[in-house]
Formats: sequence, C-alpha cells, structure tokens
Amino acid sequence: MQKIFRQMIQHGAAGGILLFFAAVVAILIANSALAGAYEEILSLTVSVIVGNFAIEKPLLLWINDGLMALFFFLIGLEVKRELIDGHLSSPSQIILPAIGAVAGVATPAIIYTILNGSDPIAARGWAIPGATDIAFALGVLSLFGSRVPISLKLFLLSVAIFDDIAAIVIIALFYSAEPSVLALSIAGFGLVALFVMNRMGVRYQSVYILIGLVVWVAVLKSGVHATLAGFAVALLIPLKTKNSHEESMLESMEHGLQPWVAFFILPVFAFSNAGVNLTGISLGDMLNPVTLGIALGLFFGNQFGIFSACWITVKLGLAKLPEGANWQQLYGVGCLCGIGFTMSLFIGSLAFENLDPSYISSVKIGVLAGSLFSALLGSLIIYRSLNPSVKTAAYELPTRK
Repeated sequence: MQKIFRQMIQHGAAGGILLFFAAVVAILIANSALAGAYEEILSLTVSVIVGNFAIEKPLLLWINDGLMALFFFLIGLEVKRELIDGHLSSPSQIILPAIGAVAGVATPAIIYTILNGSDPIAARGWAIPGATDIAFALGVLSLFGSRVPISLKLFLLSVAIFDDIAAIVIIALFYSAEPSVLALSIAGFGLVALFVMNRMGVRYQSVYILIGLVVWVAVLKSGVHATLAGFAVALLIPLKTKNSHEESMLESMEHGLQPWVAFFILPVFAFSNAGVNLTGISLGDMLNPVTLGIALGLFFGNQFGIFSACWITVKLGLAKLPEGANWQQLYGVGCLCGIGFTMSLFIGSLAFENLDPSYISSVKIGVLAGSLFSALLGSLIIYRSLNPSVKTAAYELPTRK
C-alpha cells in the first residue's frame, strides 16, 4: 500500500512538470502560424460505427469525454482504496483534509458568484475556481525535495482526493443534460452486473473492463457526462479479490493506469484545452467578471478558505497539523491548491459548452492567471518556511500501525 501511495506522489510530481510543458506548447502554437491547424485538428470529427450504432464527436470531445473518463476511473480507484484501506480509512485522518477541501470548493465559488451572480450565463461557471490540479500542485511541491515533510504531501493529496469527489458530485448535479431513461437503464444494469461480480469474487479483469466500457457508452448516450461512468465503475472494482496474476485487482488496475494518466492522458488534455490565442487581448478582457472571478477564486479563495478552515479545526481540537509541518507550510499548500488547471479547464468546458467561444477564452485566461499566481505564491511561502538543516526522507512513508 505504501508503494502505491509513493508512486502516486512520484507520478504526480513528474506528471505536473509534463503538464506544464504541454500547456506552454499549446499556448505557443495557438499564438503562431500553426493556430489554424491546431483548431482544425481538434475539430476533426472521429466516428465509431457498428451497424446502426454510431458515436460521432470532434477529437476534442473524444479527449474530454473518453480519455478523461479514464482519469476519473483512476480517481475512483484511488478514492476507494484510500477510504477502505489507506490513509483516509480512519476519522482522525479524514477530518482536516475533508474540511479544508470543502472550504476550498465553497470559498472560490462564493467569490465567483459575487462577481457573476447577476448574469445567469456567466454564473454557470461558479464551480470552476474550486478545483485543484493535483499533478501540478504535487509537481510544484516536489521541487523542494526532501525538505518538505511527507505528511504535507499526504495532506495535499488527501485534499485533492476530496476535491475530486466534490467535482464528481458537481458535474453530476449541475453539468449533465436531460438524461435518457433507456441509456441510463442500460448503464444501471451494467453497474449491477459489476456489483454481483464483485460479490461473487470474479477474478477476470477483462470482464470488468468490457462491462465498464458498455457502461461508459450508455452514460455517454444518456446525457449524463460520460466521465461519471469512469468513477462509478471504479467503485465496483474489488480491492480484496485477486486477479489471475494473484494481485489485488483494484491495485493492479491502479498501478497500471497511473503512468498512462500522468504521462499521456493529462498532458494530452492540457495540450488540447490550454491553447488560448492571446493576440488582441485587452485589459478589459483580463478584467471581465468571468476571468476575474476565476482568477480571484483560484488565487484568494483556495488559500483563504483552506487555511482558515484548517486553522479553526485545529484550534478547536478536532484535528492536528500534519506531522512535522508548521502553519506557514500549511498556508503554502493552501496556496498551491489554487492551481486549478486541468480540472478547472474541464469544468469550464462543461459550464460553457455550446455557448459563445469568448466564455471559454475567459475561462482559459482566468485559470492560467489564477493557477500561475497560486503556484508562485505557494512556492515562495514554502521556500521561506523551510529550515535547510532539517531534512526528511523524500518518499519515506510512515509505518502503519
């Protein structure tokens, strides 16, 4: 179990660096002579046709609906493992990151709504600044190497896990279309089949994957966002049942999927969604309510919400600071949680789907600005808080009792 958690941290750190380069390349291309080709490729229609059944979507939506479903599948596997047999399996380990995550979602939403609540279309983006990109955040935190207590990395990862759960709920409740009863019924039967297989101890991963694919297609056709299928299927993958290789089925899938998500799926998503044309952007564009609400929500909302909620929780005696960490470092991590990037861009694409493209441009500018300033401030605070003479093992996890 410690090995898997260590790999999550290492893959997240390296993946965060790759995400950064993918985003920079996308922005450079979007502001070059290749901008037209970039947009044309992402708009290319890709079809899968079997008899009378067909799925036809632009390449960008295949990435956002298909590859991101695998990302949410991995999140679901991590959530289930951590809640059943991991660092979030006891109330004492859950309280601080859970409360911090709730405040980190609510406070940015309040800031955004204050600036955009009077516009019913703009108000759809209220959830955008409450998201945290764990790969980017861990990537920044990893720059400090062994001087950062492992407990601080675990706290950041735990906050992000609860943040992802909140994102799943928000997408299901607020960003899904009118559902198709027939398609949802098929998805429901698939999930029931997975549950029965789980209880019967079926050992064949291929069967789970095949039924999971059917569930994803059904949810895709239902009007509910397809990424939710990935999360739902993951919760029904057995943790204790061994696969044909005598490994925990859930841990085997998680271990196999982590590098693909970190080094392929998220960078491809970043490259496809971060490209914003900065030509002709004025001060007015930078200060429009949507851009400003997202940037301020990410930058101020996360650091203030997470730190103040954690401070109150600790002072009330309901939880303790992460072992070996101080208040300044916790505040720095709160700032790093303002790096929204992947999840913020994803929620933004759902909030303003099929609306004026200017909204998506505002989302990209706001997310990039808020994430950049959050990363810079968080890095500065953590750098100033570190005592060079005190070192901890970079990836040495505490022994579970």
